[in-house]
Amino acid sequence: MHKDDLCDGRYLLVSMWDLVFIFEKETKKEAFRKYLESSGVLDALTKVLVALYEESDKPSSAIEFVQQKLGGPTLSEYEKLLAEKSDLQLKYDELFATHQDTCKELEELRISQPKPDTCKDVTANGETSKDGGS
Repeated sequence: MHKDDLCDGRYLLVSMWDLVFIFEKETKKEAFRKYLESSGVLDALTKVLVALYEESDKPSSAIEFVQQKLGGPTLSEYEKLLAEKSDLQLKYDELFATHQDTCKELEELRISQPKPDTCKDVTANGETSKDGGS
């Protein structure tokens, strides 16, 4: 690069775009940091990491320690929950299929049954008169 090249503005323009990009990136980082702080994430993570630091007997899995302290299930608990969810989904699917079959049977029964004649006269003893009320 020659000394006169610096004065023609090309490198200055690139530098300005770099500054704008850096500024936008830093602005986004700062906004995200404020979001984490206002939502309590930074405080929660700090407390967990301090607790891990203060542990005299360091756990074999720092990740599981952090998950446990933050209230999440361990990997084995998570896998157990996934298996339970799968079992429950199968039971649900079976019950839903049974329910649909039962609904179809009920509808078929409704269709096959003759509708009661509600216009017939009923005698005092509960029998229907054959002459239609005479």
